[in-house]
Amino acid sequence: MEETLDLYPLWNSIRIALITAALVFFAGISSAYYISRLPRMVKGIIDVVLTIPLVLPPTVIGYLLLRTLGPHRPVGEFFLTYFDLRLTMTWWSTIFATVVVSFPLMYRTCRGAFESFDENISDAARTLGRSDSWIFWRLRLPLCRQGIIAGVVLSFARALGEYGATSMISGYTPGETATISTTVYQLWRTENDDLAAQWVLINLLISFAVLLTINLLERKRRKL
Repeated sequence: MEETLDLYPLWNSIRIALITAALVFFAGISSAYYISRLPRMVKGIIDVVLTIPLVLPPTVIGYLLLRTLGPHRPVGEFFLTYFDLRLTMTWWSTIFATVVVSFPLMYRTCRGAFESFDENISDAARTLGRSDSWIFWRLRLPLCRQGIIAGVVLSFARALGEYGATSMISGYTPGETATISTTVYQLWRTENDDLAAQWVLINLLISFAVLLTINLLERKRRKL
């Protein structure tokens, strides 16, 4: 009897990626905006701290998260004791991992967009009596929107494909914590190549759509 494709990993991966993209959208924009205004030396140090997940192996990130959020660690034990809330081995535990690995992409993309913004425009707006808040929402964000959107798309794609840290902090439980990446590994490990190939194809199609979107955004930005 042919085994049917359980779509839960697709649904779970997409909702995790969407939540992650929303969280890093606000965190990335605010961090990039304020840090880009700091002195060069301070900015350089903070940059290293915020972007180090880009070069750390995902399993190392997962290990550090477990050391922080595990039920026998200070943070994890606090939430388990006072709120009866376990921070690991649930579907939403994955969000901790995906936010950590996706945030640097959003931050770096937004910072690059803000640093390319022509400050003469904001200076001219100030001479007309416009506040920094007005300049940020009415000028800076709209003019940097292509870079910001590209950062969101990259963050979504990174969250969708995350495996190493995800598998450590949320594991693999069918119908509960399974994602596309962990499902492919589990199917390969159990020699279920047919279903694994189907999930690989789904992942390839999503990745193609994401890369196509980024390329279209880049082309549009060059025309501006």
